[in-house]
Amino acid sequence: DRFAVLAYNCVEWMEIYGAAAKGGFICVPIMFRLAPAEMEYNINHSECKAFIVQAGKDPRNNKEYPWIEMVNGMKKNLPTVKNYISFAVDNPHYDGYTSYEDVIASASPSEPAVAVDADDIWVNMYTGGTTGKPKGVLKSHANLFAQYFIMIYDHLFNFDDINLLVMPCCHINSIFYSFVVTWIGGTVMAYNMVSFDAEDLLKTFSDHRVTFTSLVPTHYIMMLALPDEVKAKYDLSSIKKLLISSAPARRDTKLGILKMFPNSELYEAYGSTEAGIVTVLKPHEQLTKLGSCGREVIGSDIIRFYDEEGKLITEPNKIGELYSRSPQIFDGYWKDPQKTAESMRDGFFTAGDMGYRDEDGYVYLVDRKANMIITGGENVYPSEVENVVGSHPKVKDAAVIGVPHEKWGEAVTAVIVLHEKQTATPEEIVNHCKGKIAGFKVPKNIIFIKDEEMPRSGAGKILHRILREKYGKWSDHV
Repeated sequence: DRFAVLAYNCVEWMEIYGAAAKGGFICVPIMFRLAPAEMEYNINHSECKAFIVQAGKDPRNNKEYPWIEMVNGMKKNLPTVKNYISFAVDNPHYDGYTSYEDVIASASPSEPAVAVDADDIWVNMYTGGTTGKPKGVLKSHANLFAQYFIMIYDHLFNFDDINLLVMPCCHINSIFYSFVVTWIGGTVMAYNMVSFDAEDLLKTFSDHRVTFTSLVPTHYIMMLALPDEVKAKYDLSSIKKLLISSAPARRDTKLGILKMFPNSELYEAYGSTEAGIVTVLKPHEQLTKLGSCGREVIGSDIIRFYDEEGKLITEPNKIGELYSRSPQIFDGYWKDPQKTAESMRDGFFTAGDMGYRDEDGYVYLVDRKANMIITGGENVYPSEVENVVGSHPKVKDAAVIGVPHEKWGEAVTAVIVLHEKQTATPEEIVNHCKGKIAGFKVPKNIIFIKDEEMPRSGAGKILHRILREKYGKWSDHV
């Protein structure tokens, strides 16, 4: 049976994932940033029999969590859910919900009479929707424990590590970087973050002597942007290693991280919910292979790249669609054998990412296949333009999309968030790009937006699809 979980980061997530593993249940984590209708889709599609919901007050601000009221409004649309369970500090009881603590208190201390097989599904994780309707990714015990074996070697985790889960516990990143540490005797802490506070995170590092965390580039940029006198208040010497994931980081960001955390080594990883961790860029490679996401993790096959005609690419520096294979690969998409088959080729999986391998065997990503822009018959990969736009000192974040154009098919358009208190003109950005990339890649349109207007997935990835829907309608441009 499947059950859904809706909560901000908290220690109960680890208990719940562990209970699912022990009892042979399938956990369906629900991203708290979703709208109710999106949550309903994931719960109904996965046919959840129970729904565990965080309740009570947030200890940070003493405000009530919103989930009980929200879920009460969803109940009529969740026909398969028969049991609702709530958990909260001080164990308050809610009408229509069984208390989580009461369930634990009444449980038998003996081992459950269940035989859990390695191939049984542990987690049914719904994708972030970067390419459309969420897909239910099936991850078995074997998938995830193979990954933990691999990560112990590739990330050099140890029994004395203290890992802080900053990424949402309902996201695959936190499943990747939690049980790998507890399994070998380390400590995992769940960071109760509703909205990201860079200084509070530094204080948490300092107070709890954290040794490792996984963050996206935006998190690092926000920490680096803090005033020097604020950063100097905290002892960051306990941090031994840091991971950059979900998006590549620029050279200045990496140098800033290494300066801010002088005892830390920096790792960069590429992967997906379906494939697990595919490549790792090790600490000694960070500045010699800028832009690379590294080489294959231990225990995996050599990554394959296929061209648009489906032919295997054997020469270096030629862009193709990336396929990987390892023991971490998922067991398929729930109720969708067609999409499962479409994502596979000879046992290798693709997330639709485009990339290439250099002469030394290092892998570089250029973009998602679905995000590619075709302007005047030329292919433009947004990430290449984003890297140039993002190197402007006033630019905090940038996303590049194709906007319909009567003559060129699509016009390269940069959607930009500026650093706080900065102003810039479109001409300034365009002039910055000229000479650094081919003329047809230079943005024809510049759109400035606020940071909170940039659409992101739960993992912090920019949702280019949403930007295309907002700014890329033919009716707006013809």
